[in-house]
Amino acid sequence: MNSLWSLFLCLLCAILCLNVCGAYKILVVFPIAGKSHGILGDGVVRHLLNAGHEVSYITPFPKDNPHKNLRQIDISSDEANAVMMNKANITAIMNKEQDVADPREFFKFILDTQRSTVLNENVQKMLNDPKQTFDAVIAEWMFSELYSGFAPIYGCPFIWLSTTEPHSSILDLIDETLNPTYNPGIISTTIPPYTFTERIKELLFYAANYVLKNFVLIGSEREVYEELFVPLIKKKGRPVPTYDEVKYNVSLVLGNSHVSLGQATRLPQSYKAVGGYHIDTNIKPLPEDLKKLLDNAKNGLIYFSMGSNLKSKELPDEFKKSLLKMFGTLKHTVLWKFEDALSDLPSNVHIVKWAPQPAILSHPNCILFVTHGGLLSTTETIHFGKPTVGIPVFADQFINVERAVKKGFGKRVDLSYTMAGDLKVAIEEVLANPSYAKKAKELSQIYHDRPSLPGAELVHWVEHVIKTGGATHLRSPALQVPFYQKLYLDLAALILIVVIALRFIVKRVWKLCSKKTVDSKKKNK
Repeated sequence: MNSLWSLFLCLLCAILCLNVCGAYKILVVFPIAGKSHGILGDGVVRHLLNAGHEVSYITPFPKDNPHKNLRQIDISSDEANAVMMNKANITAIMNKEQDVADPREFFKFILDTQRSTVLNENVQKMLNDPKQTFDAVIAEWMFSELYSGFAPIYGCPFIWLSTTEPHSSILDLIDETLNPTYNPGIISTTIPPYTFTERIKELLFYAANYVLKNFVLIGSEREVYEELFVPLIKKKGRPVPTYDEVKYNVSLVLGNSHVSLGQATRLPQSYKAVGGYHIDTNIKPLPEDLKKLLDNAKNGLIYFSMGSNLKSKELPDEFKKSLLKMFGTLKHTVLWKFEDALSDLPSNVHIVKWAPQPAILSHPNCILFVTHGGLLSTTETIHFGKPTVGIPVFADQFINVERAVKKGFGKRVDLSYTMAGDLKVAIEEVLANPSYAKKAKELSQIYHDRPSLPGAELVHWVEHVIKTGGATHLRSPALQVPFYQKLYLDLAALILIVVIALRFIVKRVWKLCSKKTVDSKKKNK
């Protein structure tokens, strides 16, 4: 009996030891005050906590009653962040009173947000804690590499989370640029194959982005790094790398992407696609009223949502009325995520202020998703195998909707005051033609046919980076090769020099031979 008890205690100690040894301290940085960004950050944190790790989470969306292993670093007080995210007014965009694609304003917002994040009182408290350590840092990449400065403070590996499909701006940090001939840029609005004009446009976009990032903005980022991060690195007594060394010291990029959603792009070993990790496989049951609505939708339910950043309540009144009138002519039940009350609703139209989107899309009676085309919504569409009608407004929504059209599971309708008629045509076409639903299910099968769930893969690669001391074996040799060597410009220069030298020598020899011939003729005379 004593021997059995001893054996039990030994096994219990071994299990506890494994759990302790396998638990890492990880800093997760997702400071953008947009709900979709918060969902992606929450997904990373959820999977790491479920794997037994301790997580410190910089977020503007702190949760009540957090997990025991979660330390929330609340930055919701950052006004600049919240103000900028609230500027995406859909009516102002429709009236062309607001340009959400203005690069000057956007990049200023990014740098201001990152600066205010680092200077936040709660973040500063963490950074100045001499006892604080981390085994890895995971940060959301958002048009700047400034957050890579967290890694040298703690002497640990750094991981980016890229929120979109692979693009040159993120792959430049771990390998080399993609060919713009057949790879869209981060905010491109078209997809390959390109026409001649589109190829020129993509090339010009890439060149402009490269110049902007590496010659115009890099100085401001370097100044902020030296101002905010370098003193903290010195305070920790660690070697101080230059900003260029820090920005390329990336162990891994976790991509919110999958080939079923995007395209088969050439990717380096240190890029891991984990698209769909934000979707909780344990879908919560629908509230009773929504369950009843979906269960009784005899002709199927059309779910309409413009996402979390764009507010349907901000649509012009006449535009809302035209949509309601159009929805009222359909035989289907329509569920519209709308943040306010609406009067004079047609009998088949229903409003919900906040929709449990995965639960709605998973219901068999949900037959169509009318969406703004955000990547999270697009991913959920493929996850649950539903056809779409996309109404893109800004950022990557245009290319996401174009991909849906190209792949055959969606239609596109352009946002305008008179779009109600076009939207009805698109809805009726998608629902009348079974090829759209069939293609959505085919892509869903491809999406789900993986060796492991995306959340499990995310955790695996984070742990792999920590276990291997930064996963240097995954790093591309392209990072060590200068630009001129990649293009063999040194060889071209050598060949040019040789050609010029040979030409010079041949000319000199010819000139000497000609002179001797002339001199010889003169002597013979």
